Amino acid sequence: MDKLFNMDNKFFSMMGRAADLMILNIVFIICCLPIVTIGASLTALHYVTLKMVRNEESYIVKSFFKSFKQNFKQATIINLIMLLFGGLLYLDLNIINNMSGSMASVLHVLFIAFGIVYFVIFLYLYPVLAKFYNTIKNTFTNAFLMSIRHLPYTLLMAVITLIPLAVFFVPNVRAQSLLFMVLILFGISLEAFINGHFLVKIFDNYIPADADTQDTDLQNGNSAETSSAENDHTV
Repeated sequence: MDKLFNMDNKFFSMMGRAADLMILNIVFIICCLPIVTIGASLTALHYVTLKMVRNEESYIVKSFFKSFKQNFKQATIINLIMLLFGGLLYLDLNIINNMSGSMASVLHVLFIAFGIVYFVIFLYLYPVLAKFYNTIKNTFTNAFLMSIRHLPYTLLMAVITLIPLAVFFVPNVRAQSLLFMVLILFGISLEAFINGHFLVKIFDNYIPADADTQDTDLQNGNSAETSSAENDHTV
């Protein structure tokens, strides 16, 4: 009986984790409502989920807003760059779709390739910003290089990230509404948490062994020595 009501047993641990993810998801969605804050919100989301994967986090909301504030400037600039390039890709594809001929086919394939590159960079961009201190240029570079170096993980994370879009293809309205509710309560934070298990394994390759006893979340103002050591591995 004591084991049943032990707060450390698997059931209560799972319920606690589910509650944390629900709170995180709701806070994330609210903070994304002003479009300009999406970048900072994504960075804070990954900051918290990466810590959750390592069982290092107990104050979800406090940690979220800590990262949100610390990374706001860089994350906002990165978000504006991504929105600009995403908008240009969308416009270009619309123009190409209205063209005909062999050149249109070549351009269509080319811009789809650009879209794939854009997507895989997106998968890594905000987690890299959440974990490592770096310039905006190097953050983009490192996100791209990691996506290529760790291609199997990249493919897995791409599939996991795209799964929530399946909600839009559910034919039954009642089932679709239910899935939308689940998505609002858990969807984005759960996806970030699952991907976080892969990201932790990837990032461990760029953290020096002697940094295990240090706080390697470099956006929190860690030493330049640790920062340069990690950045040397990603450039």
